[in-house]
Amino acid sequence: MIPANRLEHVKEYYFSSKLREVRALQAAGKPIINLGIGSPDLPPPKQVIAALNKGLTQNGAHQYQPYKGTAEFRNAVAGFYQKYYQVSLDPETEIIPLMGSKEGILHISMAYLNEGDEVLIPNPGYPTYTSVSKLVGAKAIFYNLNEEGNWLPNFEELEQKDLSKVKIMWVNYPHMPTGASATEEVFEQLVAFGKKHQILIVNDNPYSFILNEHPKSILKIAGAKEVALELNSLSKSFNMAGWRVGMLNGSAKNIDTVLKVKTNMDSGMFYPVQAGATAALELEKNWFDAMNAIYKSRRAKILELAAALGCKPGKEQAGMFIWCKVPEGKSSEEFVDNLLHDHSIFTAPGFIFGDMGEGYIRFSLCTDEKNVDEAIKRIKG
Repeated sequence: MIPANRLEHVKEYYFSSKLREVRALQAAGKPIINLGIGSPDLPPPKQVIAALNKGLTQNGAHQYQPYKGTAEFRNAVAGFYQKYYQVSLDPETEIIPLMGSKEGILHISMAYLNEGDEVLIPNPGYPTYTSVSKLVGAKAIFYNLNEEGNWLPNFEELEQKDLSKVKIMWVNYPHMPTGASATEEVFEQLVAFGKKHQILIVNDNPYSFILNEHPKSILKIAGAKEVALELNSLSKSFNMAGWRVGMLNGSAKNIDTVLKVKTNMDSGMFYPVQAGATAALELEKNWFDAMNAIYKSRRAKILELAAALGCKPGKEQAGMFIWCKVPEGKSSEEFVDNLLHDHSIFTAPGFIFGDMGEGYIRFSLCTDEKNVDEAIKRIKG
């Protein structure tokens, strides 16, 4: 059978193929230390597991659930956004659950993009923005981020682009892979930019509680709901990556537009998952404080490893990664492959996030300190 034309310009996700190589090395007896993937190794909160188990025995738990999620889940999202972001959301009309942010990226793209439309995508940035845009027949227009500009959009450069065909602009703060955070002023500029050019601004916001004292939502900006949507997720903040649960928030009009796609793609999220997610969203701040104490300690170890490798980390990074510049004269792919084959240490090369990521690598904090100590020992000999 001949594959669809839409696959001609879409490659397999880097980690999908690279991890096959890593697993093959492990099967051959190599003691691989994986510092490449942002999959939390810490357990979810105990209250969440208890709520999941209780949910399994509730009446109707194994039936189809509402397309827009349970009222309990949506109310918990609204309460969470009010408490931590000072954002008011109508739980009836401005929230829908997602099976992870990736689902939301696809649904938003299918809801708003026609073939030939253009999409502003950060470089470096999450590769899924590009691949999904291509899958729906849209054209990716990259806007460059750099260390000198603190990995924030350069609005003067954006205004010089032909924006007549741009329908969506993807932003992601705290930023992956660099860990940069946006100020409220930057969010204000993004909202103004979206209004001026009739562009839907979508902020992908799963990292705002990891090593970040000041969580922010673009929806707090006055008038933001007119032109902005926000994706969020429990994957990182509550160590629930495998649960595949997140949310999309915005105006009732924009949510209803995306819902037209979503209701034709699934039949509602499993009730016990929503029950567990509700319990997570209702936790107090001490959950984040305890988790961040662990990540802070791990970050210190990763910085020691980076120094041993001659890599220079960026400043003031939020999230569960450390973004570092590799030594002069080496490519990120070469550096990562040498680490993997010479020292059995796997990290993510910056080029996979766009050509502005070349010359950098990304370390994950999702591993025990003992593993990082072993990695340091291997490098120092």
